[in-house]
Amino acid sequence: MNKFIKILLLLTLSISLALADANNTEEISKKVVIDLTTGDLKNFEKKILSAIPRNKAYYEGKLQELDVAVVIHGDAYKFFLKDIANSPYKEQTKLIQANKDLQKRITFAVENYDIEFLMCAVGVKKKGLKTDNIYSFVTLIPNSTIGLIDKQNEGYAYLPVN
Repeated sequence: MNKFIKILLLLTLSISLALADANNTEEISKKVVIDLTTGDLKNFEKKILSAIPRNKAYYEGKLQELDVAVVIHGDAYKFFLKDIANSPYKEQTKLIQANKDLQKRITFAVENYDIEFLMCAVGVKKKGLKTDNIYSFVTLIPNSTIGLIDKQNEGYAYLPVN
């Protein structure tokens, strides 16, 4: 009888550890899809370029990952163009002046924080943007709604930045 109790306890402990490990696996990775529509440079810098690294660091401190996808549409296209001066945004002198620094910061974020940038192809066409003027790390998607639906159905939390 003593042997039977030991085996039963060992089996119960094994099952408990397996269940605890399964629960911890679910909590290792968090996901967020950012619905980026803002055309305000300070807001973009604050809520994308500054906030994402801080949020990633927070989760890393908890031994978790934060997967970030950003769906670009509305007034946010201009932040992802290589050459502002030869685009529909050519009158925005502050943006043109900030473009080189902005390009470095966005590229750094992509390379170091593994951010996925998705851009609405319908808006690209409507705004008359040239696809060869869009950063190479940006993926064109059919439209922003489809991108947001897909990411949310993959378990991403929704966060608007407008």
